[in-house]
Amino acid sequence: GTEAYMSLYPEGSTDGVIRLGNVVPDFSAETTQGPMESFHKWKEGCWAILFSHPADFTPVCTTEIGRLALKYDKLTEMGCKVATLSVDPVKSHTEWLTDVVAHCENKIEVKFPIIGDATREISTMYGMIDPGTSDEQSLPLTIRAVFIINPENKLMLSLNYPACVGRNMDEIVRCVEALQLSYGKSIATPANWPNNHADIEVDGARTDAFKGSVFLLPTVSKEDADESYPGYHTCDVPSNIPYLRLVKKEEL
Repeated sequence: GTEAYMSLYPEGSTDGVIRLGNVVPDFSAETTQGPMESFHKWKEGCWAILFSHPADFTPVCTTEIGRLALKYDKLTEMGCKVATLSVDPVKSHTEWLTDVVAHCENKIEVKFPIIGDATREISTMYGMIDPGTSDEQSLPLTIRAVFIINPENKLMLSLNYPACVGRNMDEIVRCVEALQLSYGKSIATPANWPNNHADIEVDGARTDAFKGSVFLLPTVSKEDADESYPGYHTCDVPSNIPYLRLVKKEEL
């Protein structure tokens, strides 16, 4: 199921734009934790988040790095590495982190590397800056981008936010969890997962037993579904097409 589903996404791009399923570019960089000789080598065999922020010593970015630091241990437990980036030099990152720690109310420790991309090479490579216009701008900021990358270095999810809107770290963690489930179990998570299907009809009665359940991918055959997930429930719909196949999370 998962292999067939992933085959729908090409590994490479024909126009240089990074899209879902593409193998992300490798790069070397200076970071707050020393040189990163190869991004691919640094994350080898792991999930990873590459998280860009527009600039150091700016208000929203300060809160974002602080809140991401609070999720770091959980992400590490999930086998997901974290690196952040902006076009500021590493020296600026290091000085700014003092403010980040002081402002966050939870006495955080920033355990992930922050990449200095002063040349804008990585930001341009990943589409966070337009190379044709950045030299003309007085303040060429990276967008608030999130790239979630699987162990094969393929882009599984990307989020782009403007400079004026901070990101929700709970949503980023939720996305990693959902992607990992889909990657390993041939499933897809419904809208608002895991707060979904809290009240549905099964065998003529209402039940909350399927709250937090997930869908089998359309690429999973009925034979494979019956063998691997014998307790799955097919939702009744007017079309009578059996495509809404729910599996309780604890049965994965």
